[in-house]
Amino acid sequence: MRVMVMVQSTPAWEAEGQMPTTEMLEAMGTYNEELVKAGIMLDGDGLKNSSDGARVVFGNGETRVVDGPFTESKELLAGYWIWEVKSFEEAVEWAKRCPHDPSEPSQLELRPLHEAADFGDEYTPELREQDDHLREQIQQQHGS
Repeated sequence: MRVMVMVQSTPAWEAEGQMPTTEMLEAMGTYNEELVKAGIMLDGDGLKNSSDGARVVFGNGETRVVDGPFTESKELLAGYWIWEVKSFEEAVEWAKRCPHDPSEPSQLELRPLHEAADFGDEYTPELREQDDHLREQIQQQHGS
């Protein structure tokens, strides 16, 4: 199963110019190496703070763009991974090993990704074929 692991942002991460220390980058690099060697990590990266971002909001028949920064840091992401694991429990065990700054509370959120079977009959053979074609195009465009 595939799982998305979302790294919640903190006020320090959202502060202008706040970057991880060399020690934290080294610890995350070692952790990522372990994930890759175990065949779990499919993708992952850090996100710039919300002042560099925007939200596209849909509602009441309108589409609005709201530029960052966003004030509720408890709802912001600082990074993510996509993992391939045997079970959700395995993902939780790997997440518990993630390096973190002990001087500041932090949090990871894990969410399984939908698989084709989750959509039942609504996911028709034509839609599967369309998605397969898109995946092939992405691989051709980006070589992964």
